[in-house]
Amino acid sequence: MPVVHVNVWEGFGKEKAKTVIQNITKVFVDLGIPSHAVEVIVHEIQKSHWGVGGEPASEKFKDISP
Repeated sequence: MPVVHVNVWEGFGKEKAKTVIQNITKVFVDLGIPSHAVEVIVHEIQKSHWGVGGEPASEKFKDISP
């Protein structure tokens, strides 16, 4: 049973998360794993709690939306 964790910035949204879940599941189904055995967990993380290059993403990527 594969369990896939996807970390994204807060604000990613329900529709995008649904698309990610469907498409990641499809990858495993194409590999022969039944869809009911695939778990995908989307974690939305605040930019201020996500560090990139020693800086919070909220500061490093001020002008980029999720």
